[in-house]
Amino acid sequence: MVAATEGRIPVFMDGGIRRGGDIAKALALGATAAFVGRPALYGLATDGAEGAEAVIKLLAAELVRNMTLLGATSVSALPGALERAGDYLA
Repeated sequence: MVAATEGRIPVFMDGGIRRGGDIAKALALGATAAFVGRPALYGLATDGAEGAEAVIKLLAAELVRNMTLLGATSVSALPGALERAGDYLA
């Protein structure tokens, strides 16, 4: 979708986001943002507002860990980091 829009409109990832690594992949592939509604709702159902906050903090920590492992110092550096990682995965 990102390639099809050629940067003319923002592209959002919705659905299937369960871990920080999923967020990293979506952003690395060019998504403007990734929605994490279901995980936040699971936290909310488990422990109210504190549970939802804990889930968001966990996802943020996982995203940072994945960025570190990819060598990305910012979210905007993720696409290049994914390309470099692809060299090792091929």
